[in-house]
Amino acid sequence: MSAEEVLQKLSQESPLTSTQLAQRLNCDHQKIVGSIKSLECLGDVISSKLETIKKWQLTQEGEMVAKDGSHEAIVFYLVPTAGIPQAELMKAAGSVGKVGFSKAMSAGWITLDKTAVPPLVRRKVESVQDTTQVNLAAICSQGGDVVAEKEKVELKKRKLVQEITEKIYILEKGSNFTTSITKAETDLTPEMISSGDWKNISFKPYNFDALGVSPDGGTLHPLLKVRSEYRQIFLEMGFTEMPTNNFVESSFWNFDSLFQPQQHPARDAHDTFFISDPSTTTLTNQEYVEKVSEIHSRGGFGSQGYGYDWKTEEAAKNLLRTHTTAVSARMLHKLAQQDVFTPQKYFSIDRVFRNETLDATHLAEFHQIEGVIVDYGLTLGDLIGVLYQFFQKLGIHQLRFKPAYNPYTEPSMEIFSYHAGLGKWVEIGNSGIFRPEMLLPMGLPDNVRAIAWGLSLERPTMIKYGIDNIRDLVGHKVNLKMVKENPLCRI
Repeated sequence: MSAEEVLQKLSQESPLTSTQLAQRLNCDHQKIVGSIKSLECLGDVISSKLETIKKWQLTQEGEMVAKDGSHEAIVFYLVPTAGIPQAELMKAAGSVGKVGFSKAMSAGWITLDKTAVPPLVRRKVESVQDTTQVNLAAICSQGGDVVAEKEKVELKKRKLVQEITEKIYILEKGSNFTTSITKAETDLTPEMISSGDWKNISFKPYNFDALGVSPDGGTLHPLLKVRSEYRQIFLEMGFTEMPTNNFVESSFWNFDSLFQPQQHPARDAHDTFFISDPSTTTLTNQEYVEKVSEIHSRGGFGSQGYGYDWKTEEAAKNLLRTHTTAVSARMLHKLAQQDVFTPQKYFSIDRVFRNETLDATHLAEFHQIEGVIVDYGLTLGDLIGVLYQFFQKLGIHQLRFKPAYNPYTEPSMEIFSYHAGLGKWVEIGNSGIFRPEMLLPMGLPDNVRAIAWGLSLERPTMIKYGIDNIRDLVGHKVNLKMVKENPLCRI
């Protein structure tokens, strides 16, 4: 694909878009863009205008739904007139059963008759219109404009469609348009002067307005500046930093040691990134593993446990850690092995991973800050007092606490701070007192308590720097000028 071919097409038809040129010349769009860039350097041979176009595109799962029907429609048509047991229906539906059953129930297509023995799933309507499949087919054939915005947003939430941005050029003939390219010379050589050829040669004009290349220099990202301040505050408060160099963690330390049941929704692939190779690890310290299994299955230390069959193979699964509390669990277990217990204060600041839907305040990869204090007879009052002291050192004085539930803390509290940029209260952390079911199997004394809190590094940084969207702080679209010119973090 040459620039001359682009000029030939433009001489026959003007204006043309870069996508139209790619179709007519049967080549990749990026090659057309490269030729356009070359032609722009020749002066006014062509006139080009860059435009950004947004369009909707089906995901791989969306293409399957457009072909075979939505999850809820598949579930509906699997329900016979006489009804079907729920377990049998879910088995027949396979991988689409869970979502399909929920969506079909919400749409009012099916109902669960609990008067029957066993309970039966029955149809509530004779037939249904699969609008999800219809809308996907319309987007595929006619584009996203034919479907209402509200329906597209719902399809995007279900990860059936995605919005993509495409940049195209609109080309027209320039004032010096020609189909033959004569490359302007950039240097005057001694040979040109001696032969006199310089008189007939076209030279590229000097651009006296061009700025010199700025020398590259390193700079600290706002996150690193705030991280440094956090670390200094922890050290001033007498905390010891925990080692956090293992991004890949076992489910045992990430979930089971924290008294989080193996059926908990957080252990689903929709919330956690599991490792495929190697998919499992070997659990060491079998004595402690047996104690964790016992507390989950049959209870102990005054707790009735969860009453299920705890599985070693589930605990051995590898994953990208979802919180640095897994590191805290390892440190508490190590502390419990000492001959004489000594109170400790630990902290960590490092990266964690969750299968989140990206929005203004959530990323799938972010930093968690965690503080843990282990001592005799600690109470909820101690936790609230430490949190006020900690956040006041950060310059955050507007705090609210809300009761919450965590599998490994009781009582638990969510921490909120007012965000002036967003104009609302934003959750910045979670806290609580570690449960006896977590601490006692480790071997810590009965009257030892552990208070802990965790928060992201990104949200407080957004508050301090007045950033409304987390994607303006972290990611491939970050403004590098902001990174270079942001002020020092004053906490």
